[in-house]
Amino acid sequence: MDYVPIREILYGKHEDEKVAIRGWVYRKREGKQTIFLVMRDATGVIQCPVKKESQAWHEAEKATIESSATLAGSVKKDERAPGGYEVSVEELSIVGLADAPFPITKGRDKTGEKGEEDSEDFLRNIRHLWLRSRNMSLVMKVRSEVLKFTHEFFEKEKFTQVSPPMFITSACEGGSTLFGLKYFDQSMYLTQSAQLYLEILIYSLERVYCVAPSFRAEKSRTIRHLTEYWHIEAEQAFADMNDLIRLEEELLTYVCQRTVETCKQEFEELGADMKKLLLVKPPFPRITYTEAIEKLNAKGFKTKWGGDLGYEEEKALADEFGKPFFIYDYPKQIKAFYCKIYRDKPEIAMSTDMLVPRIGELSTGGAREDDKEQLIARMREQGLKEEDYDWYIDLRRYGTVPHMGFGMGLERLLTWMLDLDNIIDAIPFPRTTRRFYP
Repeated sequence: MDYVPIREILYGKHEDEKVAIRGWVYRKREGKQTIFLVMRDATGVIQCPVKKESQAWHEAEKATIESSATLAGSVKKDERAPGGYEVSVEELSIVGLADAPFPITKGRDKTGEKGEEDSEDFLRNIRHLWLRSRNMSLVMKVRSEVLKFTHEFFEKEKFTQVSPPMFITSACEGGSTLFGLKYFDQSMYLTQSAQLYLEILIYSLERVYCVAPSFRAEKSRTIRHLTEYWHIEAEQAFADMNDLIRLEEELLTYVCQRTVETCKQEFEELGADMKKLLLVKPPFPRITYTEAIEKLNAKGFKTKWGGDLGYEEEKALADEFGKPFFIYDYPKQIKAFYCKIYRDKPEIAMSTDMLVPRIGELSTGGAREDDKEQLIARMREQGLKEEDYDWYIDLRRYGTVPHMGFGMGLERLLTWMLDLDNIIDAIPFPRTTRRFYP
């Protein structure tokens, strides 16, 4: 007999049929005449009662939480059961008997009380087991869908997916957040962004993107910071700031709308607000950096023009808009050397950030400096060595073009979409200043 995914049963496809399922014991409740096993697989959870007269009773008695098992039985519709259906067990075989008690449910089966095993720190310390939880499974499924729709969007827009290196020789975002490492007999770094390498590829492919890890040695401890995260990055030749903002708006809109179409059940089980995703439609509101400073000062912040915006400031602005929006035209002194500068406003960089409520900055992008002499001048201003970036300067020596690009944090996007308490729950194995196990 072929094994049936639990979700098919919950959709009513096998009512009054005999089926076989396989998975893990998610919950167990014992009575004198009936043992209730709640089984889970990758598609869902379902209640599976075992009667005392059944030949499966002995195995059901032995079964412990998180034991793997196969079973066969008849599907019955029962409104009292979670999901409205159950499998009345006739045959049961334990594949891998789990040690008891399972750490996460330790003591709860008898008392029902929450204890140390429910604390956030405890669950994060045993991430390898917590990933089996229903909530984490749902988040990982939505993450997979978001990645799928990201690739769909870029394919629709005729972008070519490329593979940048993780080992780099020079900084993209600034030396203070670089992770250094020994590379044979030389010093190298883990990449902060694929941007500079994507720029190389626009000279042959014109429109390129990647979804790849980035690493930032930031000592920030907020709900939106990771030291290793997945970066959605794109670069486009023959494009300007208007093209950039349109691309970002349409990417976010596409991902949000498609996710709502396919992940209704996941959002409902997680208690996440889908309505905010349905409201994501271009054009997004736009304000200048100068206007943002004025708004912040009106709210009681003492932010001076020329300073970078911190998390609390971004959050205050994003909460006011209540939906995705852009801040653009930042002071050049807080932007990287590659940001293009307005020729008639040399203090302003052609840069923009997309912000969303509660999270603040979701993406950063802008026009790239395409003039060789201007690029070298900016590098000198920031104390960078030209020889470290000679290959990058070559891009301006040989067939330079106006171009733009952006980077968006996948985990920040998921944290906002799913109303997660912390970004560490948007990635299977989070890396932060304090967490790097397992």
